[in-house]
Amino acid sequence: MTDTLVAGTAVAAAGAVSAQLGSSPPVAAAIAAATATVWLVGLSLFGSREPRAMGAGSSEYKRVANATGVAFGILAVAFEIAQWDGLRMQMVIALPAGLLALLIARWRWRAWLRARRRRGEYASLTLIAGRRRDVDYVTRQLALADNGYAVIALALTDLESAEASERVHAVRTAADIADVAREVGADTIVVASIPDDDPDFSRSLAWQLEGTAAELIMSSRLADVAGPRISLSPIEGLPLIHVKIPVFEGAAHTLKRLLDLVVSAAASAAVALATPVIALAIKLDSPGPVFYRQRRVGRDGREFTMFKFRSMTDTAEQELAELLPTNDGAGPLFKLRVDPRVTRVGRVLRRYSLDELPQFFNVLRGDMSISGPRPPLPSEVRNYEGRVFRRLYIKPGITGLWQVGGRSDLSWEDSVALDLRYVENWSVTLDLMIMWRTVKVMLRPVGAY
Repeated sequence: MTDTLVAGTAVAAAGAVSAQLGSSPPVAAAIAAATATVWLVGLSLFGSREPRAMGAGSSEYKRVANATGVAFGILAVAFEIAQWDGLRMQMVIALPAGLLALLIARWRWRAWLRARRRRGEYASLTLIAGRRRDVDYVTRQLALADNGYAVIALALTDLESAEASERVHAVRTAADIADVAREVGADTIVVASIPDDDPDFSRSLAWQLEGTAAELIMSSRLADVAGPRISLSPIEGLPLIHVKIPVFEGAAHTLKRLLDLVVSAAASAAVALATPVIALAIKLDSPGPVFYRQRRVGRDGREFTMFKFRSMTDTAEQELAELLPTNDGAGPLFKLRVDPRVTRVGRVLRRYSLDELPQFFNVLRGDMSISGPRPPLPSEVRNYEGRVFRRLYIKPGITGLWQVGGRSDLSWEDSVALDLRYVENWSVTLDLMIMWRTVKVMLRPVGAY
């Protein structure tokens, strides 16, 4: 209903403008009706309202954008072939305004859906089956977000019967899992791992679940890092999972740089207007410079000077050694929840991330990106081990999954996992979602200190 209302309003507005500019009102109305019809059919055919796509992730937004682009592309080709006129206002007004309105509407419905899911509504009653270690991992991941899965029971293949409880069941075969699913009334069964000695386990379980309302989902830790790069090739008798090797050059990263330039150029104008006010507040609050310069490590280990508004006293570096034993940060990251070096104005700047505004100039210079891993200190990089170095494969960001996922409240392992997931699975849609979520985090700070 919302899609119909948005599309109808957008094409009607475009039709009204077209009529005002001289087009025949009946022709403008007919073109508007055709545009809305093709648009709504495209949204349905692209699966933009499938339950799996709604509520989490970027798939829903991608499908809405793709359906809109294809619908208007088909209309443009059809009008060109038939040598018809009158589509121009639909392309100029309905396409951008309608797409933006659709995305906002979907975002608002997603917020509504998540709120209801937190109350236990609109969620699949889920049974997780497999070895204890794998089941624990899936349970933790599902608990991180309002993703529509309410875990009501666990079926462990390595649990002794004597240890079973009302919620935790000991199982051995696919038939046992199916029996537990029926007993607890599960809508969805997530298989966290399969027995090593039963290659037909998944097929047997699917057979056992026939005739029920249950959905069968196979979990794989491979998707935690390589999710968007995974595709399935169903060869006869041998389904193959393809994992695209990550690349850190090429057209996609050129597009990322263009996005950085556009966003940072627009933001720099706003920063320039805010700088005099912030600079005056910093100067009145404590002696020292307005800007703080610090060496950070960028892509491929190259060091650069990062700019921030000064939020600490001018003697903060000299006082650091005394505070090291009281570190609240995770891993090699040094943070204090209550840092005595932070000034009164600095606390406000940090709470709302205003101290990071000068970093848009780092983006313009090419040292940083809008979205990316957190820019580390050289001292932190010297303590990196193994896979952590992969954080340096792309430019660090002003914001990123770390920024919108809990910031300093995250453990070191969680921070690294989020950064690696971003490094290997970057996309324009993900960047846009991170930017949007960053605005929300700035207004409602979490983990900012």
